[in-house]
Amino acid sequence: MITIKPPQPETLPDKTVVQMIREAAQKDPQAEAIICGDTRLSWAQFDARVNRVANALIGMGVQVGDRVAVLSPNSAAYAEVFIGGLRAGACITPLSTMAAPDALHRMLLDCGAKVLFLADQYRDLMPNPPCPVIRFEAEYEPLLASASETDPMVPIGWDDPFNLIYSSGTTGTPKGIVHSHWMRALHMSRAEPSGYCDHARTLLSTPLYSNTTLVSFLPTMVGGSTAVLMPKFDARRYLELAEAERITHTMLVPVQYKRIMDIPDFDSFDLSAMKVKFSTSAPLRQDVKRDVLARFPGALFEYYGLTEGGGVTVLAAHEFPDKLHTVGQPGPGVDIRLIGPDGTEVPQGEVGEIVGRAPAMMSGYFGRDDLTADYIWTAADGTQFFRSGDMGSFDADGFLVLSDRKKDMIISGGLNIYANDLELILLADPDVRDAAVIGIPSEEWGETPLGLVVLRDGATRSAEQIRADANARLGKSHRLSGVEIRDDLPRSSIGKILKRELRAPYWPD
Repeated sequence: MITIKPPQPETLPDKTVVQMIREAAQKDPQAEAIICGDTRLSWAQFDARVNRVANALIGMGVQVGDRVAVLSPNSAAYAEVFIGGLRAGACITPLSTMAAPDALHRMLLDCGAKVLFLADQYRDLMPNPPCPVIRFEAEYEPLLASASETDPMVPIGWDDPFNLIYSSGTTGTPKGIVHSHWMRALHMSRAEPSGYCDHARTLLSTPLYSNTTLVSFLPTMVGGSTAVLMPKFDARRYLELAEAERITHTMLVPVQYKRIMDIPDFDSFDLSAMKVKFSTSAPLRQDVKRDVLARFPGALFEYYGLTEGGGVTVLAAHEFPDKLHTVGQPGPGVDIRLIGPDGTEVPQGEVGEIVGRAPAMMSGYFGRDDLTADYIWTAADGTQFFRSGDMGSFDADGFLVLSDRKKDMIISGGLNIYANDLELILLADPDVRDAAVIGIPSEEWGETPLGLVVLRDGATRSAEQIRADANARLGKSHRLSGVEIRDDLPRSSIGKILKRELRAPYWPD
């Protein structure tokens, strides 16, 4: 088994997340812990139900490190299973509701799940689960009713697995990312500085199977604060909840920010309680950042990083309004370098693949030492970095400017074309609401860039007019070979454009 050796942090954690949440529950037992729809649980109620989940799992034979899977929309019960599973010593394996049935089946086989907690609305995705199933709607409450409310106090080690998160791909071999209790405990150093310990009220509208959600949900729990969960995102409903619940913290992905800011009467909502907003999962466009800073109360932090850990940058957009084209600077204890195709570091200012190293790094890909080895770049001094697959450069002030995903880079006539550069040109067009650029086959050039755009309501210009205007702003070697108008662009549940789906019709097997 490959052993990843991250650097030691300046301050070592002395408690696991399980211990931190156990203590947080005692801080103010009558304070609200979870709100979801009509369900409102105090910390006393939530803690008791978490204990029942833990004891029920132990009664089913779940031991430390065993995988407990969940396939469900956000709910209070999902939160209970997540924290209760951890309290039992289990490795929580939240499954994507966007995955196809065969992919989900492979994930369950791959992780060897001891049990699956399943919401009825996703039963069609699990026609023949390879493990025992607890249905939330029919079997969950009877299971809890028969279990003890006493904390089982299961001993948990730093190296024990905390969670197993499968990559967003829906085809091919599952790739599970393992986070240890050590890594998650390190993340909790952000809780107090970010205000999660000060009666925060955090609104979460992305799914609990996404690390995007967990990096905000877990510190809210550790802080003994309140998590408000949305089963499904809706921009207007988000604003209604933010106003009604006096939300102070939130984590949103870029497409959600755009939809929220586009609500015609956005300015009529009272969002004055908001203190801190976070964005991650994809780059947040400059124009959207400016709009958020101008009209959406509270500080705005953008995180760039990977679920695997390693290279993390932070942009405090409210403090650096002249750096909105970047994703910020490396976080505390983070070492980020840029490497060329030959694996050597590129000179300052040049574009290279982003590799990162930090105290918080994954344990590896579950059962896949081969994939883990491919993911590591080793510097000349022997230190290990994680490869991101993203391309970028540092400006003179040390702020990271993203170029593109390495696999999304278009090589046309031997020249590298970064799709992101062309997408920014298309998005600057007043008639374009959304855009993606992909490489398609070309007999003359090998591949050539194609723009796919979604038009704003009322737009009347043709695809050819949009292409011509975009190409007028591009260098000759970077011009779009064509533009196609689409009704929408496929996105994952956390807002990433699914370029593989866009490319598929043009690249036959």
